[in-house]
Amino acid sequence: MARMRRKSDLPQKTCATCGRPFTWRKKWARVWQDVRYCSDRCRGIRPKGRAPDQ
Repeated sequence: MARMRRKSDLPQKTCATCGRPFTWRKKWARVWQDVRYCSDRCRGIRPKGRAPDQ
């Protein structure tokens, strides 16, 4: 049987767009070091203070 973890024990990052903290998800296990955004919505919005790409 799998060992249960508390959400507070999981690693956290801060979203590059909204600045809110978010926790590790199993689907991000292989790419956690590359994850920058908490959701698809934030990924679609440019981070504050960044110039638009052309």
